[in-house]
Amino acid sequence: MGTEMVSVDEIPFPPHITIATKPLSLLGHGITDIEIHFLQIKFTAIGVYLEPEIVGHLQQWKGKPANELAENDDFFDALIAAPVEKFLRVVVIKEIKGSQYGVQLESVVRDRLAEADKYEEEEEEALEKIVEFFQSKYMKKNSIITFYFPSTSPTAEIGFSTEGKEESKLKVENANVVDTIKKWYLGGTRGVSATTISCLAKTISAELAK
Repeated sequence: MGTEMVSVDEIPFPPHITIATKPLSLLGHGITDIEIHFLQIKFTAIGVYLEPEIVGHLQQWKGKPANELAENDDFFDALIAAPVEKFLRVVVIKEIKGSQYGVQLESVVRDRLAEADKYEEEEEEALEKIVEFFQSKYMKKNSIITFYFPSTSPTAEIGFSTEGKEESKLKVENANVVDTIKKWYLGGTRGVSATTISCLAKTISAELAK
């Protein structure tokens, strides 16, 4: 684990971040993008920071190659469930309105919860707060969205910062919504960024082999 900045699509990510007490390591990174008429449009760069101890919770996958782990949703479910701090740093590449990002997050989380029969009034209220939080934001290039998931409680803290403005934060306390946000970014084959998932698989496979 080096100390130099890691470049993700020319956007610098620190190799370590401390949010609460423990230093978290950048174990995966990638981008979200879409291809339209053979043209790649990149939306965000993603950095996934985890406690290095997470490797201890994933020992049953020791010896498995990275490409196999990337396709294994049980592995990513275990990674999400591991009782360690998790932090996502999402940097905007293509500017969008915050409301667009908020509505996208809401519809993904709502659909997945409805599919699992876990979408009730409490979940709806929690999602409304998230949409409201992003509503007034304008996500210009290099704005940063963060998601902090503590190890001990099923909550999340969403942060947003952009040049010239103070960081704003929102606490999400609905466990089902929090879990689904984790799965949107870290959920294996159903994750929003295939490059991030394969990078996580590669890093953790190498760490497990030590």
